[in-house]
Amino acid sequence: MSKEMQGIYDARTLGRGKMFTLGLQHMFAMFGATVLVPVITGLSMSATLLFAGLGTLIFHLCTKMKVPAFLGSSFAFLGGYASVVQMGQAGGLTLQQALPYACIGVFCAGLMYFILAGLFAAFGAAKVMRFFPPIVTGPIIIAIGLTLSGSAISNCTSNWWIALLAIAIIIVCNIWGKGMIRIVPILLGVLGSYLVAACFGLCDFSGVKEAAWIGLPFKMEDTAIAVFKNPNWGLIVSAIIAILPISLATMMEHIGDMCAISSTTGVNYLENPGLHRTLMGDGVATALASLFGAPANTTYGENTGVLNLTKVYDPRVIRIAACLAIVLSFCPKFSAVISAMPAATIGGVSLVLYGMISAVGVRNVVENRVDFTASRNVIIAALILVLAIGIKYGANDSLPLGFTSLSGLAVAAIVGVVLNAVLPGKDYTFGDNELGDKAVDFEINPSLRK
Repeated sequence: MSKEMQGIYDARTLGRGKMFTLGLQHMFAMFGATVLVPVITGLSMSATLLFAGLGTLIFHLCTKMKVPAFLGSSFAFLGGYASVVQMGQAGGLTLQQALPYACIGVFCAGLMYFILAGLFAAFGAAKVMRFFPPIVTGPIIIAIGLTLSGSAISNCTSNWWIALLAIAIIIVCNIWGKGMIRIVPILLGVLGSYLVAACFGLCDFSGVKEAAWIGLPFKMEDTAIAVFKNPNWGLIVSAIIAILPISLATMMEHIGDMCAISSTTGVNYLENPGLHRTLMGDGVATALASLFGAPANTTYGENTGVLNLTKVYDPRVIRIAACLAIVLSFCPKFSAVISAMPAATIGGVSLVLYGMISAVGVRNVVENRVDFTASRNVIIAALILVLAIGIKYGANDSLPLGFTSLSGLAVAAIVGVVLNAVLPGKDYTFGDNELGDKAVDFEINPSLRK
């Protein structure tokens, strides 16, 4: 009996009660990372949970109900949200007014999944991936983490002791934890430091008292659709240009996650239902979520870790977790509790998270054995890193060729892809290195690293 059939057989013999418990465990695994993105960006907490659940169900429909994957908030777009908000605030908009413009950029990034899915279906993965090798995606991922580092430090300065506590809990759970403790270090770091901060009176719970128990997960004025009542077309174009290139990294992350899930379950999901279907499902989920003011979605490594831990691979268990997330999204009081989290807790967790994002980029380069004795590779990596970080923290009003509206990540991604295409010496072939293909995963999930 295959590992896939064994997992389904186990799930069917467990009964409804244990199936529900397994679904609850999957929701618990995704929870800490999923809610952290709206906490950092200012997006709606309830909308995030709603579209994490709906996005997961849509993904399962697109993949013929075969792939046991959960879709939660993507960390990769944090830099894009920050860039667009900064541009919007420079033009006189508030945070809540600027965020829907960023969501439009993320919507367009979601549509990029359809383009890549079509290319995969038409030409095959190996030919398409030659244009997005680790020498391009790795440094872009490194730059994503580094360009966000300043905001993490700013939040930590509000109370370094609370921030350091969050960091310590994450490290201890990630290195020495067992079972589920090792899979959800982010959630435990948030809970531990939050509870201590609350005990010392460092949290404002006034919003929790005022929040209703039941309510709609989002407001129309916070959605991307509301922008078009009185649009700032310049900011819309700038948001699309700033965020679209980040999809290069997230699509590679998706492919790595599909490889990891295939390895865990013993089923090649890249062939059946096919990578084009999984990409399409992820793209639909991301585009829909962004339209209604929720973060971009991505397949979650934490839930793959739970699959590895329980050995139950039935996708129905994941769908139970998705339904639980949807139910929870209709409780504004719960969202208010999360929103009362102190800035220092966010800072401590972000410090680890942003560093981990950059470390994933390093891992992508190392595990794919990128040859840095080749001058072309050194030049591509160097320009991506310097442009991304230099434009972010430098004076970008002196950029040539009208690039002043582009974010550092956008310029870096464009330059990296173009240079890789025109410079001789391309040597990357997708599928030759299984370990390298799994090396793009923004989630902290050591249970998958052998």
